[in-house]
Amino acid sequence: MASLAKTISQNQPVPTKLTHHVNNLPVFSRNLCYSRTGSFGEMRFIRSCGRTEALIDSSAQLSDVPLLSCSEAIERIKSTQANQKSKQQFLAMYSSIFGGITTDPAAMVIPMDDHMVHRGHGVFDTAAICDGYLYELDQHLDRIIRSASMAKIQLPFDRKSLRRILIQTVSASNCRKGSLRYWLSAGVGDFQLSPVGCHQSTFYVIVIQDDSPFVSKGVKVITSSIPIKPPQFGTVKSVNYLPNVLSKMEAEETGAFAAIWLDGEGFIAEGPNMNVAFVTKERLLLMPQFDKILSGCTAKRVLTLAKALVREGKLHGIKVGNVTVEEGKKAEEMMLLGSGVLVRPVVQWDEQVIGNGKEGPIAQALLDLILEDMQSGPPTVRVAVPY
Repeated sequence: MASLAKTISQNQPVPTKLTHHVNNLPVFSRNLCYSRTGSFGEMRFIRSCGRTEALIDSSAQLSDVPLLSCSEAIERIKSTQANQKSKQQFLAMYSSIFGGITTDPAAMVIPMDDHMVHRGHGVFDTAAICDGYLYELDQHLDRIIRSASMAKIQLPFDRKSLRRILIQTVSASNCRKGSLRYWLSAGVGDFQLSPVGCHQSTFYVIVIQDDSPFVSKGVKVITSSIPIKPPQFGTVKSVNYLPNVLSKMEAEETGAFAAIWLDGEGFIAEGPNMNVAFVTKERLLLMPQFDKILSGCTAKRVLTLAKALVREGKLHGIKVGNVTVEEGKKAEEMMLLGSGVLVRPVVQWDEQVIGNGKEGPIAQALLDLILEDMQSGPPTVRVAVPY
Protein backbone atom coordinates (compact mmCIF):
# COMPACT_ATOMS: atom_id res chain seq x y z
CA MET A 1 0.00 0.00 0.00
CA ALA A 2 2.87 2.35 0.75
CA SER A 3 4.19 1.97 -2.79
CA LEU A 4 0.73 2.59 -4.18
CA ALA A 5 0.40 5.74 -2.09
CA LYS A 6 3.80 6.92 -3.27
CA THR A 7 2.91 6.32 -6.92
CA ILE A 8 -0.31 8.23 -6.62
CA SER A 9 1.39 11.08 -4.81
CA GLN A 10 4.06 11.37 -7.52
CA ASN A 11 1.73 11.13 -10.52
CA GLN A 12 -1.21 13.14 -9.24
CA PRO A 13 -0.36 16.43 -7.52
CA VAL A 14 -2.81 17.59 -4.90
CA PRO A 15 -5.14 20.26 -6.38
CA THR A 16 -4.96 23.58 -4.62
CA LYS A 17 -8.18 25.06 -5.94
CA LEU A 18 -11.69 23.86 -5.22
CA THR A 19 -14.14 23.97 -8.09
CA HIS A 20 -17.43 23.28 -6.29
CA HIS A 21 -18.89 22.57 -2.85
CA VAL A 22 -21.60 20.03 -2.05
CA ASN A 23 -22.95 20.13 1.49
CA ASN A 24 -19.73 21.88 2.53
CA LEU A 25 -17.60 18.96 1.32
CA PRO A 26 -14.68 19.68 -1.01
CA VAL A 27 -15.27 18.56 -4.58
CA PHE A 28 -12.83 18.39 -7.47
CA SER A 29 -13.32 18.24 -11.20
CA ARG A 30 -14.49 14.89 -12.61
CA ASN A 31 -11.31 14.41 -14.65
CA LEU A 32 -9.20 14.10 -11.50
CA CYS A 33 -8.31 10.48 -10.73
CA TYR A 34 -6.70 10.53 -7.26
CA SER A 35 -5.36 12.87 -4.64
CA ARG A 36 -3.43 12.24 -1.44
CA THR A 37 -2.89 14.20 1.71
CA GLY A 38 -1.16 12.91 4.81
CA SER A 39 -1.42 9.18 5.53
CA PHE A 40 -2.76 6.51 3.20
CA GLY A 41 -5.87 6.29 5.38
CA GLU A 42 -6.74 9.86 4.36
CA MET A 43 -6.42 9.15 0.62
CA ARG A 44 -9.43 10.41 -1.31
CA PHE A 45 -10.55 8.66 -4.49
CA ILE A 46 -12.49 10.23 -7.33
CA ARG A 47 -13.53 8.09 -10.28
CA SER A 48 -13.72 9.77 -13.65
CA CYS A 49 -17.31 8.79 -14.39
CA GLY A 50 -18.77 11.92 -15.94
CA ARG A 51 -19.92 13.56 -12.73
CA THR A 52 -18.51 15.45 -9.75
CA GLU A 53 -18.21 13.61 -6.42
CA ALA A 54 -17.52 14.74 -2.88
CA LEU A 55 -14.20 13.82 -1.25
CA ILE A 56 -14.89 12.14 2.08
CA ASP A 57 -12.21 11.10 4.55
CA SER A 58 -13.11 7.48 5.33
CA SER A 59 -10.30 6.81 7.83
CA ALA A 60 -12.63 7.23 10.78
CA GLN A 61 -15.11 4.79 9.27
CA LEU A 62 -12.38 2.23 8.53
CA SER A 63 -11.17 2.31 12.12
CA ASP A 64 -14.67 1.28 13.22
CA VAL A 65 -14.81 -1.87 11.09
CA PRO A 66 -14.51 -4.82 13.50
CA LEU A 67 -12.51 -7.98 12.89
CA LEU A 68 -14.97 -10.80 13.60
CA SER A 69 -14.47 -14.41 14.50
CA CYS A 70 -16.48 -17.03 12.63
CA SER A 71 -19.00 -17.35 15.45
CA GLU A 72 -19.38 -13.57 15.71
CA ALA A 73 -19.99 -13.29 11.96
CA ILE A 74 -22.64 -16.00 12.12
CA GLU A 75 -24.37 -14.27 15.03
CA ARG A 76 -24.49 -11.05 13.03
CA ILE A 77 -25.95 -12.90 10.07
CA LYS A 78 -28.66 -14.34 12.32
CA SER A 79 -29.38 -10.90 13.77
CA THR A 80 -29.69 -9.38 10.30
CA GLN A 81 -31.98 -12.18 9.13
CA ALA A 82 -34.18 -11.78 12.21
CA ASN A 83 -34.78 -8.13 11.31
CA GLN A 84 -35.67 -8.87 7.70
CA LYS A 85 -39.32 -9.38 6.86
CA SER A 86 -40.21 -11.55 3.89
CA LYS A 87 -43.10 -13.66 2.72
CA GLN A 88 -40.57 -16.37 1.94
CA GLN A 89 -38.81 -18.59 4.46
CA PHE A 90 -35.69 -20.60 3.64
CA LEU A 91 -36.23 -23.96 5.27
CA ALA A 92 -33.34 -26.13 4.08
CA MET A 93 -30.24 -25.99 1.93
CA TYR A 94 -27.97 -28.62 0.46
CA SER A 95 -24.41 -27.75 -0.55
CA SER A 96 -21.91 -30.05 -2.18
CA ILE A 97 -19.24 -27.92 -0.50
CA PHE A 98 -20.10 -29.28 2.94
CA GLY A 99 -21.76 -32.40 1.53
CA GLY A 100 -25.01 -32.23 3.45
CA ILE A 101 -28.23 -30.41 4.32
CA THR A 102 -28.65 -27.58 6.81
CA THR A 103 -31.86 -26.06 8.15
CA ASP A 104 -30.08 -23.06 9.69
CA PRO A 105 -30.53 -20.02 7.38
CA ALA A 106 -27.27 -18.53 8.69
CA ALA A 107 -25.39 -21.47 7.21
CA MET A 108 -27.08 -21.17 3.82
CA VAL A 109 -24.11 -19.49 2.15
CA ILE A 110 -21.83 -20.11 -0.81
CA PRO A 111 -18.10 -19.28 -1.10
CA MET A 112 -17.11 -16.01 -2.76
CA ASP A 113 -14.58 -17.83 -4.94
CA ASP A 114 -17.33 -19.89 -6.52
CA HIS A 115 -17.24 -18.98 -10.21
CA MET A 116 -21.03 -18.70 -10.22
CA VAL A 117 -20.66 -15.72 -7.88
CA HIS A 118 -17.90 -13.68 -9.48
CA ARG A 119 -18.08 -14.86 -13.12
CA GLY A 120 -21.71 -15.88 -13.56
CA HIS A 121 -20.61 -19.36 -14.63
CA GLY A 122 -23.60 -21.27 -13.34
CA VAL A 123 -27.05 -22.53 -14.27
CA PHE A 124 -30.18 -23.06 -12.22
CA ASP A 125 -33.72 -24.38 -12.26
CA THR A 126 -36.72 -24.82 -10.03
CA ALA A 127 -39.75 -26.96 -9.21
CA ALA A 128 -42.96 -26.19 -7.33
CA ILE A 129 -43.82 -27.95 -4.08
CA CYS A 130 -47.55 -28.55 -3.84
CA ASP A 131 -49.17 -30.54 -1.01
CA GLY A 132 -46.05 -32.60 -0.48
CA TYR A 133 -45.41 -33.29 -4.16
CA LEU A 134 -42.78 -31.89 -6.49
CA TYR A 135 -44.40 -30.65 -9.68
CA GLU A 136 -42.55 -31.33 -12.94
CA LEU A 137 -39.35 -32.24 -11.11
CA ASP A 138 -38.00 -34.43 -13.89
CA GLN A 139 -38.79 -31.90 -16.62
CA HIS A 140 -36.90 -29.18 -14.77
CA LEU A 141 -34.05 -31.54 -13.87
CA ASP A 142 -33.62 -32.49 -17.51
CA ARG A 143 -33.49 -28.81 -18.42
CA ILE A 144 -30.77 -27.90 -15.91
CA ILE A 145 -28.68 -30.80 -17.17
CA ARG A 146 -29.06 -29.47 -20.73
CA SER A 147 -28.19 -25.97 -19.50
CA ALA A 148 -25.10 -27.28 -17.70
CA SER A 149 -23.95 -29.01 -20.87
CA MET A 150 -24.37 -25.81 -22.90
CA ALA A 151 -22.48 -23.87 -20.21
CA LYS A 152 -19.68 -26.50 -20.21
CA ILE A 153 -20.27 -27.39 -16.57
CA GLN A 154 -19.58 -31.02 -15.73
CA LEU A 155 -22.08 -32.65 -13.38
CA PRO A 156 -20.68 -33.32 -9.89
CA PHE A 157 -23.01 -36.34 -9.61
CA ASP A 158 -25.07 -38.44 -11.99
CA ARG A 159 -28.71 -37.59 -12.68
CA LYS A 160 -30.05 -40.17 -10.23
CA SER A 161 -27.95 -38.72 -7.40
CA LEU A 162 -28.94 -35.14 -8.23
CA ARG A 163 -32.61 -36.15 -8.15
CA ARG A 164 -32.19 -37.95 -4.81
CA ILE A 165 -30.51 -34.90 -3.26
CA LEU A 166 -33.35 -32.66 -4.43
CA ILE A 167 -36.02 -34.90 -2.92
CA GLN A 168 -34.12 -35.41 0.34
CA THR A 169 -33.61 -31.67 0.78
CA VAL A 170 -37.36 -31.06 0.43
CA SER A 171 -37.99 -33.91 2.88
CA ALA A 172 -35.62 -32.38 5.44
CA SER A 173 -37.35 -29.01 5.09
CA ASN A 174 -40.80 -30.44 5.85
CA CYS A 175 -42.15 -27.92 3.34
CA ARG A 176 -45.53 -28.75 1.82
CA LYS A 177 -46.04 -25.60 -0.25
CA GLY A 178 -43.34 -23.51 -1.82
CA SER A 179 -40.55 -23.95 -4.32
CA LEU A 180 -37.35 -25.87 -4.80
CA ARG A 181 -34.44 -24.06 -6.41
CA TYR A 182 -31.09 -25.50 -7.35
CA TRP A 183 -27.86 -24.46 -9.04
CA LEU A 184 -24.95 -26.11 -10.82
CA SER A 185 -21.74 -24.07 -10.84
CA ALA A 186 -18.32 -24.38 -12.43
CA GLY A 187 -17.06 -24.56 -8.85
CA VAL A 188 -14.77 -22.90 -6.33
CA GLY A 189 -11.03 -22.43 -6.46
CA ASP A 190 -9.95 -18.93 -7.44
CA PHE A 191 -11.02 -15.58 -8.88
CA GLN A 192 -9.77 -16.19 -12.41
CA LEU A 193 -11.94 -16.06 -15.52
CA SER A 194 -11.28 -19.61 -16.65
CA PRO A 195 -12.66 -22.47 -14.52
CA VAL A 196 -9.42 -24.44 -14.98
CA GLY A 197 -8.52 -23.74 -11.35
CA CYS A 198 -11.86 -24.96 -10.00
CA HIS A 199 -11.51 -28.16 -8.01
CA GLN A 200 -14.93 -29.56 -8.95
CA SER A 201 -18.33 -28.30 -10.06
CA THR A 202 -20.70 -27.49 -7.21
CA PHE A 203 -24.38 -28.20 -6.55
CA TYR A 204 -26.61 -26.09 -4.32
CA VAL A 205 -30.24 -26.65 -3.39
CA ILE A 206 -32.60 -24.50 -1.36
CA VAL A 207 -36.22 -24.99 -0.26
CA ILE A 208 -38.35 -21.87 -0.05
CA GLN A 209 -41.67 -21.81 1.74
CA ASP A 210 -44.09 -19.38 0.14
CA ASP A 211 -47.81 -19.39 0.91
CA SER A 212 -48.61 -16.58 -1.52
CA PRO A 213 -51.60 -17.59 -3.67
CA PHE A 214 -51.46 -17.51 -7.45
CA VAL A 215 -53.21 -14.39 -8.74
CA SER A 216 -55.48 -14.41 -11.78
CA LYS A 217 -56.03 -10.65 -12.00
CA GLY A 218 -55.10 -9.16 -15.36
CA VAL A 219 -51.92 -7.10 -15.68
CA LYS A 220 -50.35 -4.55 -17.99
CA VAL A 221 -47.14 -5.19 -19.94
CA ILE A 222 -44.87 -3.01 -22.06
CA THR A 223 -42.40 -3.66 -24.87
CA SER A 224 -38.91 -3.92 -23.41
CA SER A 225 -36.17 -1.59 -24.60
CA ILE A 226 -33.52 -3.77 -22.95
CA PRO A 227 -31.68 -5.86 -25.57
CA ILE A 228 -32.73 -9.51 -25.57
CA LYS A 229 -30.12 -12.21 -25.03
CA PRO A 230 -28.87 -13.83 -28.25
CA PRO A 231 -30.23 -17.37 -28.77
CA GLN A 232 -27.02 -19.07 -27.63
CA PHE A 233 -27.53 -17.58 -24.16
CA GLY A 234 -31.28 -17.08 -24.20
CA THR A 235 -31.87 -20.83 -24.48
CA VAL A 236 -29.74 -21.53 -21.38
CA LYS A 237 -31.18 -21.00 -17.92
CA SER A 238 -28.02 -19.41 -16.54
CA VAL A 239 -27.53 -17.13 -13.55
CA ASN A 240 -26.75 -14.22 -15.89
CA TYR A 241 -30.07 -12.47 -15.33
CA LEU A 242 -29.04 -8.82 -15.53
CA PRO A 243 -31.01 -8.19 -18.76
CA ASN A 244 -34.00 -9.93 -17.17
CA VAL A 245 -33.75 -7.84 -14.02
CA LEU A 246 -33.41 -4.58 -15.95
CA SER A 247 -36.37 -5.54 -18.13
CA LYS A 248 -38.51 -6.25 -15.06
CA MET A 249 -37.43 -2.98 -13.43
CA GLU A 250 -38.20 -1.09 -16.63
CA ALA A 251 -41.75 -2.42 -16.50
CA GLU A 252 -42.23 -1.66 -12.82
CA GLU A 253 -40.99 1.90 -13.28
CA THR A 254 -43.92 2.49 -15.66
CA GLY A 255 -46.47 0.77 -13.46
CA ALA A 256 -46.50 -2.40 -15.59
CA PHE A 257 -46.08 -5.99 -14.44
CA ALA A 258 -43.56 -7.15 -17.03
CA ALA A 259 -41.83 -6.17 -20.26
CA ILE A 260 -42.06 -8.23 -23.42
CA TRP A 261 -38.98 -8.92 -25.51
CA LEU A 262 -38.94 -9.06 -29.30
CA ASP A 263 -36.37 -11.20 -31.06
CA GLY A 264 -33.84 -9.98 -33.63
CA GLU A 265 -36.40 -10.27 -36.43
CA GLY A 266 -39.07 -8.35 -34.55
CA PHE A 267 -41.20 -11.34 -33.59
CA ILE A 268 -42.59 -11.72 -30.07
CA ALA A 269 -40.13 -13.64 -27.87
CA GLU A 270 -40.80 -13.82 -24.11
CA GLY A 271 -41.05 -11.92 -20.84
CA PRO A 272 -38.23 -11.47 -18.30
CA ASN A 273 -38.93 -14.81 -16.60
CA MET A 274 -42.02 -16.16 -18.31
CA ASN A 275 -43.29 -17.20 -21.69
CA VAL A 276 -46.19 -15.53 -23.45
CA ALA A 277 -49.22 -16.90 -25.31
CA PHE A 278 -52.23 -15.54 -27.17
CA VAL A 279 -55.75 -16.54 -28.13
CA THR A 280 -56.75 -15.22 -31.54
CA LYS A 281 -60.25 -14.14 -32.54
CA GLU A 282 -60.47 -17.50 -34.34
CA ARG A 283 -59.87 -19.17 -30.95
CA LEU A 284 -56.41 -20.43 -31.84
CA LEU A 285 -53.90 -20.73 -29.00
CA LEU A 286 -50.73 -19.12 -30.32
CA MET A 287 -47.29 -19.35 -28.68
CA PRO A 288 -43.83 -18.20 -29.87
CA GLN A 289 -41.48 -21.05 -30.73
CA PHE A 290 -38.65 -21.94 -28.36
CA ASP A 291 -35.69 -21.94 -30.77
CA LYS A 292 -34.41 -18.52 -29.62
CA ILE A 293 -35.76 -18.34 -26.06
CA LEU A 294 -35.87 -20.44 -22.91
CA SER A 295 -37.93 -23.59 -23.26
CA GLY A 296 -40.49 -23.01 -20.52
CA CYS A 297 -41.61 -26.14 -18.65
CA THR A 298 -44.90 -24.50 -17.63
CA ALA A 299 -45.50 -23.26 -21.17
CA LYS A 300 -44.93 -26.75 -22.57
CA ARG A 301 -47.29 -28.24 -20.01
CA VAL A 302 -49.91 -25.66 -20.97
CA LEU A 303 -49.60 -26.76 -24.59
CA THR A 304 -50.35 -30.33 -23.51
CA LEU A 305 -53.25 -29.45 -21.22
CA ALA A 306 -54.75 -27.08 -23.80
CA LYS A 307 -55.59 -30.08 -25.96
CA ALA A 308 -58.50 -30.71 -23.58
CA LEU A 309 -59.92 -27.31 -24.48
CA VAL A 310 -59.66 -28.21 -28.16
CA ARG A 311 -61.60 -31.40 -27.53
CA GLU A 312 -64.25 -29.41 -25.66
CA GLY A 313 -64.53 -26.93 -28.53
CA LYS A 314 -63.31 -23.97 -26.45
CA LEU A 315 -60.25 -23.74 -28.69
CA HIS A 316 -60.11 -24.47 -32.39
CA GLY A 317 -56.44 -25.31 -32.42
CA ILE A 318 -52.91 -24.84 -31.04
CA LYS A 319 -49.98 -23.34 -32.92
CA VAL A 320 -46.34 -22.74 -31.99
CA GLY A 321 -44.44 -20.44 -34.35
CA ASN A 322 -43.47 -16.88 -35.15
CA VAL A 323 -45.91 -14.32 -33.74
CA THR A 324 -45.87 -10.70 -34.89
CA VAL A 325 -46.52 -7.77 -32.57
CA GLU A 326 -49.57 -6.90 -34.63
CA GLU A 327 -50.98 -10.39 -34.13
CA GLY A 328 -50.27 -10.22 -30.41
CA LYS A 329 -51.87 -6.86 -29.82
CA LYS A 330 -54.94 -7.76 -31.88
CA ALA A 331 -55.45 -11.01 -29.99
CA GLU A 332 -58.60 -11.75 -28.04
CA GLU A 333 -56.51 -12.85 -25.05
CA MET A 334 -52.90 -12.60 -23.96
CA MET A 335 -51.26 -14.39 -21.04
CA LEU A 336 -47.94 -14.91 -19.28
CA LEU A 337 -46.83 -18.46 -18.47
CA GLY A 338 -44.24 -19.55 -15.92
CA SER A 339 -43.65 -21.41 -12.68
CA GLY A 340 -43.92 -18.15 -10.73
CA VAL A 341 -47.18 -16.95 -12.26
CA LEU A 342 -48.60 -20.18 -13.78
CA VAL A 343 -51.08 -18.44 -16.11
CA ARG A 344 -51.45 -14.67 -15.71
CA PRO A 345 -53.84 -12.76 -18.01
CA VAL A 346 -52.60 -9.61 -19.75
CA VAL A 347 -55.24 -6.93 -20.32
CA GLN A 348 -53.04 -4.21 -21.85
CA TRP A 349 -49.83 -4.14 -23.87
CA ASP A 350 -48.27 -0.68 -24.14
CA GLU A 351 -51.25 1.53 -25.07
CA GLN A 352 -53.19 -1.31 -26.69
CA VAL A 353 -56.04 -2.88 -24.72
CA ILE A 354 -56.12 -6.64 -25.24
CA GLY A 355 -59.55 -7.94 -26.23
CA ASN A 356 -62.21 -6.28 -24.11
CA GLY A 357 -59.67 -5.27 -21.46
CA LYS A 358 -60.75 -8.01 -19.06
CA GLU A 359 -59.41 -11.41 -18.07
CA GLY A 360 -60.36 -13.95 -20.73
CA PRO A 361 -62.03 -17.35 -20.31
CA ILE A 362 -59.21 -19.34 -21.93
CA ALA A 363 -56.59 -17.94 -19.55
CA GLN A 364 -58.81 -18.85 -16.60
CA ALA A 365 -59.47 -22.33 -18.03
CA LEU A 366 -55.74 -22.93 -18.52
CA LEU A 367 -54.99 -21.75 -14.97
CA ASP A 368 -57.63 -24.14 -13.63
CA LEU A 369 -56.10 -27.00 -15.64
CA ILE A 370 -52.60 -26.26 -14.32
CA LEU A 371 -53.81 -26.05 -10.70
CA GLU A 372 -55.71 -29.31 -11.11
CA ASP A 373 -52.62 -30.89 -12.67
CA MET A 374 -50.54 -29.81 -9.68
CA GLN A 375 -53.08 -31.33 -7.31
CA SER A 376 -53.91 -34.58 -9.07
CA GLY A 377 -51.85 -34.90 -12.25
CA PRO A 378 -50.14 -38.10 -13.42
CA PRO A 379 -46.92 -39.47 -11.86
CA THR A 380 -44.97 -38.06 -14.80
CA VAL A 381 -45.48 -34.55 -13.36
CA ARG A 382 -45.97 -35.25 -9.64
CA VAL A 383 -43.27 -36.81 -7.44
CA ALA A 384 -44.21 -37.61 -3.85
CA VAL A 385 -41.81 -36.39 -1.15
CA PRO A 386 -41.17 -38.93 1.65
CA TYR A 387 -41.34 -36.73 4.76
